[in-house]
Amino acid sequence: MTAHPEPNPASPQTPATSPSGGATPLEAAPPETAPPQGALPQDSLPQDSLPQDALPQDSLTQPVTPPVAPPQALAPRRPESSASRPLNQREREARSLVFNAGYIYRTVIDPQRAGLSAAQYLATDFPHSTPSEWQARLARGEVRIGGEPIAAERLLRAGEQVEWHRPGWLEPETPRQFGLIHLDQHLLAVDKPSGLPTIPVDGYLDNTLLALVQAQYPEAQPLHRLGRATSGLVLFARTPEVAATVSRQWPQLRKICRALAQGVATQDEYHITTPIGPQPHPRLGTVHAAHPGGKASQSAARVLARFASATLFEVEIPTGRPHQIRIHLASIGHPLVGDPLYGAGGLPLAENPGLPGDPGYHLHAHRLSLPHPVTGSSLTLIAPPPPELRWNEPGSAEAPSATT
Repeated sequence: MTAHPEPNPASPQTPATSPSGGATPLEAAPPETAPPQGALPQDSLPQDSLPQDALPQDSLTQPVTPPVAPPQALAPRRPESSASRPLNQREREARSLVFNAGYIYRTVIDPQRAGLSAAQYLATDFPHSTPSEWQARLARGEVRIGGEPIAAERLLRAGEQVEWHRPGWLEPETPRQFGLIHLDQHLLAVDKPSGLPTIPVDGYLDNTLLALVQAQYPEAQPLHRLGRATSGLVLFARTPEVAATVSRQWPQLRKICRALAQGVATQDEYHITTPIGPQPHPRLGTVHAAHPGGKASQSAARVLARFASATLFEVEIPTGRPHQIRIHLASIGHPLVGDPLYGAGGLPLAENPGLPGDPGYHLHAHRLSLPHPVTGSSLTLIAPPPPELRWNEPGSAEAPSATT
């Protein structure tokens, strides 16, 4: 069964479709309290290829030595949208609550489901909502075929397209600014703040990097994604031809990230090949994690600095599995500082594991090197890391700290 979500025409921004033209299944839609999944399917773009770990070897080649003074106490990283401190006027203006215009989910009835009533079909095939919730939506006229509301007892026919017109909702607060790294007529590279989703997901539709970028550059399409709490470089294509070219090149491009991990590394370099696949999660059913039967994955981690209870890594990722850097560093005994989901071994925490989008960890997409898709010239894009992910660099803190 295929589902085709699309934005409510009244919405000022339109979620992008992937270069491959994928669609989000209706079963991915969260309950009323959380916004729907975005128009980019989970596997339509390289997963956090820049986000969850990656970048070419940078200039930090001097010997790595422990700091003279121990680092500050390490605590989970707060996303830049945290309201734990008073906001100044500029921050208040940059971070506004957004009430979106709603979203339309579409799904096509396959022959095996023909003959079911609308209420039976929705309650059986989309259990993210209860049967009573679907009944209420049908009664309100939110579920339609051919633009017309349908009754709960209406029998469905194979090939019909069912639409759920989800009303607008108040989205969670996020940062609403991004930095400009590179702009030409073919490519756009921006610096995403921690706490801002790249694309529509988990309750966010308009409060996303995609919506903010397309408000200024309507033609821009993201070529990869970063986790919500991951900061750093996100690359956009400005034409379909450029999107296709870079997507073909993507596996060969050098992508480097910075990560602050728990524990003191005993080696200077690690080549990590832990496979990644589904593992049980008490709230989601399954989540990507270390799995002996999972997909082949590669990360090259290099120590930049060691501290009393943490290590600053630079990680290059030839592959781009979901949450790869978080999983891989955890699999060698160095989970990211403040990671609410992954523990030692690269598996979900034994007690109360968080969700993949929960904030707290320290990860930054730092550098991407590629041949320009039109001119062929060498292009290196850099998003400066936050202070807690710098060491012996301009703007770095005395030691990486997660207290910001």
